[in-house]
Amino acid sequence: MSELTLTVMRLGFLAVLWLFVIVAVQVIRSDLFGTRVTQRGAARRDARPQQAARQSAPPPQQQRQSGGGRQRRGAPTKLVVSEGTLTGTTVALQGQTITLGRAHDSTIVLDDDYASSRHARIYPDRDGQWIVEDLGSTNGTYLDRTRLTTPTPIPPGAPIRIGKTVIELRK
Repeated sequence: MSELTLTVMRLGFLAVLWLFVIVAVQVIRSDLFGTRVTQRGAARRDARPQQAARQSAPPPQQQRQSGGGRQRRGAPTKLVVSEGTLTGTTVALQGQTITLGRAHDSTIVLDDDYASSRHARIYPDRDGQWIVEDLGSTNGTYLDRTRLTTPTPIPPGAPIRIGKTVIELRK
């Protein structure tokens, strides 16, 4: 083999070795310090224009008449975080499924050591009642101090506890 080929192979091997060391250090760092959590303040500022657009939507009575939604009188209209790091966060209930957990694609991203990445979901049934379901989380989901084992209807105002976070359905 020529000297040039041998030198190129040595440099290639050295590059692969350094790449392995860098990846190993990143894995150890993520194990020690956890995953990076993005700032929620920026997401809240971006959500404000969407909330203004939602407020200009027709009231639920007009939606019902036009066939838009199946809301009952006295049905909850929002999901409110009442305890935890996201206290005060409100999500409008518009008939879509709401996912809760540490995963970045969840509707409500929980920064809580006791929450699983896909912890629970809240969804409407055919009668317009909201159902909470634990998605096989390790620490469980509690509805008014009772651990959930099956999908359960949520009465308005009943606390749903996931780790240190408490969520309620409100009118």
